[in-house]
Amino acid sequence: MTAYFKKILYLLPITSITLLCSCKQGTNEEGHNAYFGGEIINPNSKYVYLCKDNEVIDTIVLDDKNRFLKKYDSLVPGMYTFKHEPEYQQIYFEKNDSLMIRLNTNEFDNSLTFCGRGDEKNNFLMELFLKNEADKNATFDLYDKDFKTFSKVIEKNYNSSKAFYLRRETEVGWSEDFDLYAKTMLDMHYFTKKEMYPFVHERRTNKKVCKYLPNSYYDFRKKIDFNNEKLTTFSPFVRYLTSMLNNVTCKDNNEKSLENNIKKLHVADSLFTNVKIKNSVLNNIAFMYLLEDQNMMSNKTFLDKYFQLSTDKEKQKEIKKIEESIQHLAPNKLLPNIDLIDANGKTVAVNKLFTKNTVVFFWTSEAKSHLELAHQRVTELKSKYPNWDFVSINIDDSDKQWKNLLTKYNFKNTTELHAANFQDIKDKWVITKIHRAMLIGSGGKINNGFVSLFNANFENYLK
Repeated sequence: MTAYFKKILYLLPITSITLLCSCKQGTNEEGHNAYFGGEIINPNSKYVYLCKDNEVIDTIVLDDKNRFLKKYDSLVPGMYTFKHEPEYQQIYFEKNDSLMIRLNTNEFDNSLTFCGRGDEKNNFLMELFLKNEADKNATFDLYDKDFKTFSKVIEKNYNSSKAFYLRRETEVGWSEDFDLYAKTMLDMHYFTKKEMYPFVHERRTNKKVCKYLPNSYYDFRKKIDFNNEKLTTFSPFVRYLTSMLNNVTCKDNNEKSLENNIKKLHVADSLFTNVKIKNSVLNNIAFMYLLEDQNMMSNKTFLDKYFQLSTDKEKQKEIKKIEESIQHLAPNKLLPNIDLIDANGKTVAVNKLFTKNTVVFFWTSEAKSHLELAHQRVTELKSKYPNWDFVSINIDDSDKQWKNLLTKYNFKNTTELHAANFQDIKDKWVITKIHRAMLIGSGGKINNGFVSLFNANFENYLK
């Protein structure tokens, strides 16, 4: 057991699964067959989806005991994703691997564990993933610090994770192909923080730090293979690319502007020679831009350039759909109705929720640091701006877990609500990142649908 990963030992009372788990050190007598199975506690649906490169390759139905087992005759070795909506996690298969999972949807990532042939490398990835998530939560305010403090902390954390990686690499003895993902997960978390520091620091403190960075600060970029197609959909790599492209506008610190986002499109077009990766990055730039800049004319100019450079027709349709949803959140429009419930389980009508100017913000139990800091920030704002209301919306799947957290924290100065249907709020209010907030006027009229509580200039909206 570690501080970041709860190792759950279990026996599944299914003969085939038990055999697979107990003989993981043996050989697969059937040649190239692979198995994927397991048990899901408190399932959200009857389905598990196995995906490769963001495409569903198999839909697996849970039995009446919420278990599943599937045999594959020719599963190509590599990184896959399994989804149990709305959650997902990555899983690595090598030839002849027979992997079983067990998880509880109330604690999807923290409860997930693997057994069977190939379990050690996948359990390592989960441990490292959870270490990185814990590090993100613990260092949320690190970007406010001076460069010397920031650098000292991230170097210490990286060295600790690297020692863990090297130890497990020796113990498990994994393949070179798997090591690509293991090393990428290790390095990209560290590199992402280095890319984020200049523009996040300036955004929060209004102090430019770029000129104080050593000349060698970005030397790590030389080590990155930006055109390795295997990493196209690997989340640590994708997250790094997002931060890197934001950071190319460090000089004016306005990654939201039309000019800078068109610049990002051009950088991506020139940096990536692999068409698949290029399209993936272009799609991500477009997706993030549409969530930030709500000038409709700017959107048209940006999308014209995006459509010119992208060759991914399916993703173009998705981007267009997001743009249409965003138009419904334009200033002076009424906030679209969704299902919200209060702590007593009663439905709350959106059109009756806003009797005066209101800040709406969001949180999830999966981001404890944000949960606490957002409510602390709101307490400060409420004391300074008593004429504003503050509505807090939890987007977890479980309302039971939400109620438990309300009891634990006993939040003051906020109206605490729970989104009954995450997909509904995601589609109608375009909720794709937890650091989003909205400014809503009396009667539900939108003043600004895309702001952040932690922006250095946020209070200007409340004056």
